[in-house]
Amino acid sequence: MRIAYDLHLHSCLSPCGDRDMTPSNLVNMARLAGLDCIALTDHNSCLNVPAARKAAEGTGLTVVPGMELCTAEEAHVVCLLPTEAAALEFSAAVRRTLPDVENRPEIFGEQLILDEEEGLLGQEELLLATASSLSVDQVLPLVRSYGGTAFPAHIDRPSYSVTASLGDIPPVGFAAAELTVRAEEDEMLRRYPLLAGMLRLVNSDAHYLHQIPDAGPWIELADESVREMGPALAVISALDGRVPCRLGRS
Repeated sequence: MRIAYDLHLHSCLSPCGDRDMTPSNLVNMARLAGLDCIALTDHNSCLNVPAARKAAEGTGLTVVPGMELCTAEEAHVVCLLPTEAAALEFSAAVRRTLPDVENRPEIFGEQLILDEEEGLLGQEELLLATASSLSVDQVLPLVRSYGGTAFPAHIDRPSYSVTASLGDIPPVGFAAAELTVRAEEDEMLRRYPLLAGMLRLVNSDAHYLHQIPDAGPWIELADESVREMGPALAVISALDGRVPCRLGRS
């Protein structure tokens, strides 16, 4: 089964996310773009995952619960969880590692928690645009303890990536890594040899609706894996190196 994916999307819960990035709008835009599977990966929180999953019910779109976690080194790592319950437990655990800094919406932006019909449930008061106390080498074991997996985000960027913060991809067990659409893959492979043995994902990291591109990158999984696990868990298992898969760009 070939699945068109975008596994790095933000909602209006992320302080840098546009207010129009409601879970409902995000789901509908992903469907218009022809995507089969997305992950909602707000900064340091999974609190809008329930709304996105609810909005996607009956549409054929799979929403993988996720988070873009900022490590103590200020490197971004995308975390994917198998269920909504696991995501909310993981989110609560990560929240306890964040500094006690109150959000100032007039400076950093609102952090809106919505339902599937865009009703306001509340706002996250703790600033999510901060670094947790979790180091890069702690992230994968932690997220695996909740049944998920993780991969370093936008490793070709000069900031908020493991390469910018640490100078290289750390050998801590990541089976996949994320490149931006502008990355020169050959140059990245030359610079970071560990990347050759990793699945190389291309996601949008969209913070605005117009940044969600038409379907392009895909992951191909055995039909039996998808039937047995469901698409969300099958994708997570593939990106954790436990299920064979093949990636493509168009």
